[in-house]
Amino acid sequence: MTARILAALEVPALVAVPLVLGACAYFGVEQGALLTVVVAFAAVGVFFASFEASRPSLRQIMPTVVLGALGAAGRVLFAPIPDFKPVSAICILAGAVFGRRSGFLVGALAALVSNFFFGQGPWTPWQMYAWGLVGYLAGVLADRGWLDKPLVLYAYGFLSALLYGLLLNGWYAIGFVHPFAWEAVVLSFVAALPFDVTHGIATVVFLAVLYAPWRKKLDRIKRKYALVLDDPAR
Repeated sequence: MTARILAALEVPALVAVPLVLGACAYFGVEQGALLTVVVAFAAVGVFFASFEASRPSLRQIMPTVVLGALGAAGRVLFAPIPDFKPVSAICILAGAVFGRRSGFLVGALAALVSNFFFGQGPWTPWQMYAWGLVGYLAGVLADRGWLDKPLVLYAYGFLSALLYGLLLNGWYAIGFVHPFAWEAVVLSFVAALPFDVTHGIATVVFLAVLYAPWRKKLDRIKRKYALVLDDPAR
């Protein structure tokens, strides 16, 4: 019963984060940064609690943990190149092969673990949420067979990086642009655009290199070990 309730809360939790962010911007909430961090943290918590409540076996946990670790390691390895990271590509791969929930958890774990190197802070729940959302939406697209089309895969890879940037930049604007003014918000988004575009290009490059061979190997592992991840959303 608990697992079903938590699973049913996953989509509302995902939707609540941008809604609260938008509401804070519209109403000019002074403590918007703190409030949105709490909401993002709660959304991430719903997914981890839902996964735990499903009582996954060790072999079901391992793909998510390994891909999350690879995402974190890739982020650290490419640290010298700003925003040129493989994290989004690995989140997309996880969602495509193992499902929406796994895609979300891989993104969340990659952000959390890599921030032990880059530094933890109020941005961590937002990074966990944003990269988790990238993996979750990849699972949605994969369910419909859209990621089997290279053009759709690469287009989503590029746009997912812009989505990640939109969320992180939105949180920054709501929390740290004082006094709040839409002109200042637009300027902050414009200033961040080159970095977001670099992130998008990097995601496409890593998808072009990794997606086909890694997916083939992961699909083989999934079949060999009969990995049926408990993902009620699928």
